[in-house]
Amino acid sequence: MEQLVDVLLVLALFSYTTWAVKGSLHCKQTNSGKIRPHSVTITEFGAVGDGVTLNTKAFQNAIFYLNSFADKGGAKLFVPAGRWLTGSFDLISHLTLWLDKDAVILGSMNSDDWPVVDPLPSYGRGRELPGGRHRSLIYGRNLTDVIITGDNGTIDGQGSIWWNWFRSETLNYTRPHLVELMNSTGVIISNLTFLNSPFWTIHPVYCSHVRVQNVTILAPLDSPNTDGIDPDSSDDVCIEDCYISTGDDLIAIKSGWDEYGIAYGRPSRNISIRGLTGHNRNGSGIAFGSEMSGGVSEIHAENIYFFNTSTAIKFKTARGRGGYVRNIHISNVTLSDVDIAIRFEGNFSQHPDEFYDPNALPVIERITFKDVIGDNIKVAGLLKGIEGDSFLGILILVVSQRNSPSPRQGYDARHKKLSGVADMLLLTCEIVLRDCFL
Repeated sequence: MEQLVDVLLVLALFSYTTWAVKGSLHCKQTNSGKIRPHSVTITEFGAVGDGVTLNTKAFQNAIFYLNSFADKGGAKLFVPAGRWLTGSFDLISHLTLWLDKDAVILGSMNSDDWPVVDPLPSYGRGRELPGGRHRSLIYGRNLTDVIITGDNGTIDGQGSIWWNWFRSETLNYTRPHLVELMNSTGVIISNLTFLNSPFWTIHPVYCSHVRVQNVTILAPLDSPNTDGIDPDSSDDVCIEDCYISTGDDLIAIKSGWDEYGIAYGRPSRNISIRGLTGHNRNGSGIAFGSEMSGGVSEIHAENIYFFNTSTAIKFKTARGRGGYVRNIHISNVTLSDVDIAIRFEGNFSQHPDEFYDPNALPVIERITFKDVIGDNIKVAGLLKGIEGDSFLGILILVVSQRNSPSPRQGYDARHKKLSGVADMLLLTCEIVLRDCFL
């Protein structure tokens, strides 16, 4: 059976076609140092920064008190130097959570301190297990004007115990994220270091007007599913000047899972990624999906550097996903020691349950890559389609490799293969093999 993918490979300096996403989505300037008229320190509520005392009640009580100032210009919760152990706590609107440079918020290693909440409606169940999911360490929903920032303080999820439970298959519910904001708008996360998330690190879901800037996200390269930043069914998101090194995707753009994502119908759109640096060994630098059933569109990524990475850019989908990924523009990407530069995977086939529609095929169209260069790239492109589906309008402008290893063998002779410096011709091909190497 044929797997159809229409690919346009265009010679360097060839002009953009009318469907290419042009320009960039420029981020609006925001102020993470917004002056709040009211401010308190976590120690005023009995918190002890010794790394042992559990401070969940202190955080909850401080934020409850500050809620009285939400309609009076908002408030600031200051976390001074120290190691502040806590379970999950909720944020409020018009709040700045500010961490001193020597402040470390530590996630409790007792699962009881991470309450279980309902699954997301666009997923229908926990992402790892049926039923609910543990709430993130820092959590909020239905909020406006929320700032999480500081002088490069640290939020450490202490995720190793969760990774062990995952590996030993002893979890009862899906692991928690480090930071999750739901149905919120006007969110800024900046100037912080995030360590060792139990699961995905920063997860804005059903959000609008989100800015993540100048953050460092770290987790061991073998830690399971520790994605860096995952905008999910969210719009007008700006990610700038971040360094990420984790055990899975550095950034993954999502919008719901199979029939639940299709029914919920909220896409991720208008997302800008600029100045991203990082590496991993088990995921992608930037991933689209695989949960993309609500749609993903108008994404611009530029000035990207990935090194020692499995896959730089990956589009993950499957039969049953439905949805679409369209109008994607990726430019000025530099790669070093990367296994696969560009990958389309049409058989990423984990499903929430047996009720998904196998006839719900994803639409993949109008994808542009411009100025992708690198050293020691094993495979420039790997495309795997879906039987009966078409991936349309994939435009590649100026792709080159330096110091490339010997070309891999076994590709269909009708298809152009890249090795060394790309010498691309204008062509359209139908990919018949399971694998098409560029």
